[in-house]
Amino acid sequence: MLTVCYSPKGGQGCTTVTVALALIQRGSRLIDTTGDLPAALGLPEPFGPGICDLLADDQPLEVAAIDRLATPSPTPLVSAGSTPAAAVPAHRWAELAATLIADRGAWFLDAGTNPAAGALAADRRLLIVRSCYLALRRAVAHPVRPDGVVLVAEPGRALAAIDVEAVLTAPVVAEIAIDPAVARTIDAGLLAARLPRTLVRSLAPLTIGDEVASRV
Repeated sequence: MLTVCYSPKGGQGCTTVTVALALIQRGSRLIDTTGDLPAALGLPEPFGPGICDLLADDQPLEVAAIDRLATPSPTPLVSAGSTPAAAVPAHRWAELAATLIADRGAWFLDAGTNPAAGALAADRRLLIVRSCYLALRRAVAHPVRPDGVVLVAEPGRALAAIDVEAVLTAPVVAEIAIDPAVARTIDAGLLAARLPRTLVRSLAPLTIGDEVASRV
């Protein structure tokens, strides 16, 4: 199953949500297109080719070739590489989606704000957005329609989940309250080792069946 996480603008929490989903889901694999996932997992800067390099090289795509790029970590991570995601041809994103959907594993892809990556014909496309008027304006204009919305709820905001659903015509499938513990854990490079309960409680219902990792 392929889950693509994307956001209408930066700073919405897309990388954090993608990492958390993969850590919660047993046997999952992560694909980075933004370059931020290694840092979020507390890993050193990767070297060598990544997924965007593989996609830019017009060779047949196979799961085995993608797996060879993965860095062992709490969940296997395929880094972005040196090729910008924006330079990857649209047909190669489509080939990647078809390859991962055909695989029986659980894949989580951080598309960030890249519309081509966000538009992958995934099993599930999740829009990660804060309860912010400016972010929602961008989300309405975004070319990709989500299957579900993960709402990062900020205190003091006037917009609630029901408002977000009405504006985006998509269900809010998870709501995450702002928790300083999440930022502290990421800043310390400990997200993989100490996944905050705030994220686990909010995102565990989005996992496939009961396959929840014991680390949480």
